[in-house]
Amino acid sequence: MSDDSINEKQDPSTTEMLRRIQTGESVLLPIPRDAFEKLYLSPKTPTAGNLARTFGNPTPICLMGFLLAATPASMAVMGWRGSGGNGGAILPVYIFFGGMVQVIGAVGEWILGNTFSSALFFTYGTFWIVQGTTLIPDFGTGTQYSPTGNDLEGMKTAEYSATIGLYYVILSVVTFVYLICSIRTNAALFLALFLLVIAFALYAGMYFQIALGNAAQAATLQKCAGAFNFALCLPIWHIFVAQILEAVDFPISLPVGDLSTFVLGKSQKAKKREIEGGR
Repeated sequence: MSDDSINEKQDPSTTEMLRRIQTGESVLLPIPRDAFEKLYLSPKTPTAGNLARTFGNPTPICLMGFLLAATPASMAVMGWRGSGGNGGAILPVYIFFGGMVQVIGAVGEWILGNTFSSALFFTYGTFWIVQGTTLIPDFGTGTQYSPTGNDLEGMKTAEYSATIGLYYVILSVVTFVYLICSIRTNAALFLALFLLVIAFALYAGMYFQIALGNAAQAATLQKCAGAFNFALCLPIWHIFVAQILEAVDFPISLPVGDLSTFVLGKSQKAKKREIEGGR
């Protein structure tokens, strides 16, 4: 029996219900571009989502890991409720939620062909692993800066702080590249990356001021960096909630501000020229 004859016998309401369920479960079907970019944080490409029938969407898992590390970390940097110590009390959260969860999710994004999302989560997942392990004495990150080989002593030197400052400068540059690319995704992600560029730049300035011995200026920059860090978590929370609601086919859908129609991609422009040329 052909598929056409089966479809003819189906009730219209049943057909519509099946269509909605299939669309929600698989990006192999022609779902709207804004819905795709809400779910995967990547521009819709011909290769993206080819394995979505087999694997679930890893993006909300990565976002959850990021939020559970970044949100309390930003609060600790600002000293909320007497917190501090660079978040030393939650180092395992940095390493496992912020780091490992995002790296595992990045592998999932890579398998699905979502290169941009994969690059984002590999970058910031590794960032949180580095952030956590740097504060663990056994890694000895300050050893090279101490004449006695004392790790904590080395971490208090100007050379150590200046080196960390350069690391944050490069992080801000990489994030700026991601920011430009995010113009093809959605407004919430663009806003988060924009704020993250500023946060990394402030952290760089903080460490440079520590290296110069300007403790008061460094403390001010630290609080400002924590504030921007907390602010960037808000649009990420919005994307996370939007994706979780979509995952369970919730009747309420949150918009994330699709930007793909404002800045056409190379393939979209080529197709547009092809259509215009065929007229």
